[in-house]
Amino acid sequence: MTTWRYIPDDWLTPLDPAAVFGEPGRFEVDLGCGKGRFLLARAEHHPGTRLLGIDRMLKRIRKIDNKLNARGIANVRLLRIEAYYAVTYLMPKDAVSTCYLFFPDPWPKKKHHGNRLFNERFLDGLERMLSPGGVLHVATDHLPYFEDIRGILSQRDRLTESKPFVPAESEQTDFERWYLGKKEIGRCSFTLRD
Repeated sequence: MTTWRYIPDDWLTPLDPAAVFGEPGRFEVDLGCGKGRFLLARAEHHPGTRLLGIDRMLKRIRKIDNKLNARGIANVRLLRIEAYYAVTYLMPKDAVSTCYLFFPDPWPKKKHHGNRLFNERFLDGLERMLSPGGVLHVATDHLPYFEDIRGILSQRDRLTESKPFVPAESEQTDFERWYLGKKEIGRCSFTLRD
């Protein structure tokens, strides 16, 4: 059985996408890939793109790994780690063409807002890992959190808001499919300036 999980040799230095994938090419990251519906569909629709799925839950990573093996998808690697640590320490500088961050935990109670992913250090890491012209796509069903995220991203000097990414039906996450028609989904995309 082939496995597409990735285990870094060194957890303290940035990974090398060419070494991880064995070949050069476009590199995209799905932060918080969940059950993998978007990641798997994206990989099938874009076989020439190298995709890294990151999630903190081992059970999810294992399920995605099984699906990758069953479908014979070869352009995905999986990493079980917190998104914050991955972005801050493991992503190489100027390497990521596109980063997808869909339905992050909104931590809706005010006393828990400090646990939210979007903070200055996380955004510094995102800007560092994106290549010039690289894009961050965000979606969430929690509209107050969406407004916070969009506001934070709009204040960044190196980011410019661009047309929001709307996935094809086959690439919709499980969360998105659940909330369609029930709740409004906030979407925004930001491009890193050269």
